Amino acid sequence: MNQTAAQVNPPRVTLIRPSGGLFDVDLAAVWRYRELLFFLVWREVKIRYKQAALGVAWAVVQPLFTVLIFTTIFGIFARFPSDGLPYPVFALAAVLPWTYFAEALRRSATGLVSDADLVRKIYFPRLIIPIAGVTSPVVDFLFGMLILVGVMFWYGITPGWSILLLPGWLFITLALALAIGLWLGPINVRYRDVMHTLPFITQVWMFATPIVYPLSMIPERWQALYSVNPMVGIIEGFRWSLLGTGQPNLLSIGISLGVITVALIGGAVYFRKMERSFADVI
Repeated sequence: MNQTAAQVNPPRVTLIRPSGGLFDVDLAAVWRYRELLFFLVWREVKIRYKQAALGVAWAVVQPLFTVLIFTTIFGIFARFPSDGLPYPVFALAAVLPWTYFAEALRRSATGLVSDADLVRKIYFPRLIIPIAGVTSPVVDFLFGMLILVGVMFWYGITPGWSILLLPGWLFITLALALAIGLWLGPINVRYRDVMHTLPFITQVWMFATPIVYPLSMIPERWQALYSVNPMVGIIEGFRWSLLGTGQPNLLSIGISLGVITVALIGGAVYFRKMERSFADVI
């Protein structure tokens, strides 16, 4: 009996089902589309430096000039304390993770709108977009670290064993940027006000974080409440890992980690709930 080609080789069918619940975050699907994730990250890196005269040097120029301004205003004129460290090293060890966080937050919060054509036309796990948004600025952070190493060498500062924890702090910063991006991204799809207010929010947030001043300037009775700002524990962790001076403020770090965990879980649930309407609203 003769068989048709369709019977011998039936067409491959991809079945897309709605999520089974709020907590049904399909990380396996993100892994299956890892090539798309890599493409989006590589595209962001290329676009950032395409037709730029200084190229990747911009990843160094921005934090370097920021530290020069902070050192002049807060280190020389205002004479802020720096926990016994040279102020340029003290500031740069915080400016680098903050610069990464601010850029990662911006990209993850606005990525869905920036890639609106992609979201409307094809299916893929939408979670890939904010993940790509927080991953691509890692390249800038690594280039900035080269400057910090040079400044530390200039001042004769040698990191200790705590430097081994630096990748962990970078991952925690990534998780925080992703957590907030999972909340703001869906809101930005409906209300474009997010992309306009985000620069102002991050600017205010920076001065509410111990970047130009040490945590020790905050009265001890207020430090627990102050540490609800999750970047407090992150900056403290970075400074301790890089500079290896004193003991980390475990209370601030613990509170920050707790806030990040809650924000990330809640953000994943909210993003999963809202993603089914992205293509229609965006």
